[in-house]
Amino acid sequence: MIPRLRPLSLSLLLTFSLAQAQTPAAGGLPAPLQEVARQALQSNPDVAARLNAYRAAEHDSEAARAAYRPRLDLSANAGRERDRFDNRTPANDTLDRTGVSLGLTQVLWDGLAGRNDQRRAGHSRMVRYFELVSVSEQVALEALRAYYDVARFQELVRLAEDNYVQHKASFDQIQQRFKAGIGRGVDLEQAGARLALADANLNTEIANLHDVTARYQRIVGSLPQRSLAAIELSSLPAPASNQAVLQAALSRSAAVSAAVENLRAARSQASIREAAYQPRVEARVRTGAGHNYEGLAGQKRDTVGEIVLNWNLYNGGADQARVRQAASLMNQAADERDATCRDVIQTASIAYNDTRKLVDQLQYLEANQIAIEKARNAYRRQFDIGQRSLLDLLNAENELYTARRAYANARHDLDIARLRTQAAMGELLPSLGLSRPLEDAAPDAGWSAGDDGAQRCPVSAPVVETTPRTELDERARRLLAPTPAGAAPEPSATPSTSSAPPAAPADSGSAVGSVLQQLDGWAAAWRAKDLPRYMGFYSARFEPVTMSYDEWLAQRRTRVTKPGPIGLTLDSIRTRTLAPDTIETAFDQTYTSLDYSDKMHKVLTWRQESSQWLIQRETNR
Repeated sequence: MIPRLRPLSLSLLLTFSLAQAQTPAAGGLPAPLQEVARQALQSNPDVAARLNAYRAAEHDSEAARAAYRPRLDLSANAGRERDRFDNRTPANDTLDRTGVSLGLTQVLWDGLAGRNDQRRAGHSRMVRYFELVSVSEQVALEALRAYYDVARFQELVRLAEDNYVQHKASFDQIQQRFKAGIGRGVDLEQAGARLALADANLNTEIANLHDVTARYQRIVGSLPQRSLAAIELSSLPAPASNQAVLQAALSRSAAVSAAVENLRAARSQASIREAAYQPRVEARVRTGAGHNYEGLAGQKRDTVGEIVLNWNLYNGGADQARVRQAASLMNQAADERDATCRDVIQTASIAYNDTRKLVDQLQYLEANQIAIEKARNAYRRQFDIGQRSLLDLLNAENELYTARRAYANARHDLDIARLRTQAAMGELLPSLGLSRPLEDAAPDAGWSAGDDGAQRCPVSAPVVETTPRTELDERARRLLAPTPAGAAPEPSATPSTSSAPPAAPADSGSAVGSVLQQLDGWAAAWRAKDLPRYMGFYSARFEPVTMSYDEWLAQRRTRVTKPGPIGLTLDSIRTRTLAPDTIETAFDQTYTSLDYSDKMHKVLTWRQESSQWLIQRETNR
């Protein structure tokens, strides 16, 4: 009968326990995060599965140690034997026989197969241990990521609710004016369209909150609180440099250590296969007794001591094939070790860079949010006295909502990036105040990769060459430099066709510049997955060419808000002025995501409406 561990017994084997103090230690994480991680580690099936795999490897190691211990066998028999000898009278005879024997066998030499099997089992045990530590780190990280994602979308739902309230108030105000005969119907339609978009955004955020709540429940094993506190992790110690992060990740990564031990286990397995070329020598002692024992009439007992040598001389080439197989598996393990090392280095480098990038971005996003909020408040006051149009006010509301979303996302992304950096360096569990995932002494005490470390894994921080801000500022100043009197206007990148009307004089250059700025904003909104801002670049009179508006909107919503990283580049941008209020931009667009990419030539036709350039037509091929 195979014993099974009850869930309670299994949880007792896990000693993911918190320290006695409720306040975090220096450099540690706050108590709510510690509790979330502890709960996830104690209830997560992936951690329990890795623990059972480690226990199985321990038993396998115990079994391998039995190779050089003596073997004791007891056997008994009873039966009837009939034989025939031609030189015996009578020739045929029948004997009733019984017997019992006790045999002792001790291996003296097996080509070191037993010793290498013990080494293989020991390395396999360490593989399972490091896998347990690695999964524990990942589950703790995913639990904390789920915590911050739930807190993020709880905040985004509140922002979407506030955005809906603002648009609803604007709509009701315009509706009252329209009913009083002092408002325009087109303003009411515009306000209604923006209100519908705000309602759709609120529903989207609620759906996102549902999804991350379900993920939290899967990882942690329980539902989150109705309102999670947004815990800032600025107190976490920051690594000195990217190179320091990479060195720490390489030396402490449980995934890399598991890959090293897997290589050592494969090497021991190859040595076991080579033992097939060696003879096997055993010492055997056997004693037995019975009636007509061993089929000899009248024999009562028998004792035998012997040395037995067994040497296989030919096995159909199977031994050679298995040796070659073991060598290939050893090479595979070395390749997997190097691949794991590269993955760990990449993960650590990206996490550290995200932390640095988001620290800088937060300053700009906060300043942007404050400035836009002031502008929105001023626009509302000016709208109330007729100095601003409804479109100005609605655009300001959308910009403020977008700025608040971007700032909230960046704050939570920064805290998650800090946690990712801790996990990449193997310091997340210590930062949480959690003990090792075993109740006994850590098997990795004094462990070292030695000469088995990764061979094809460069540990160097990536260097990205960028244009200095001073140079970008200088380019901006050149754009503002006045054009000398009598200078010819700068020609467009692509000459106009014979059917195109002549370019607009005088202010066409400034109009083209405004359109190009709008084009940059359109692409930036797409890259930022900001659907409301993206849709704000399209005219209310926009009609798709090859599909209905609803189909086009559904397609764009999928492309713009697609989960995971997306990339969008615009190359070979050309402009053509069709009329004083109409400009065409043509460019090569490349869109990439995790599972989809395309490249097309796109033409956007911009039309000036109320001092703003908006997309009226879009074609691509």
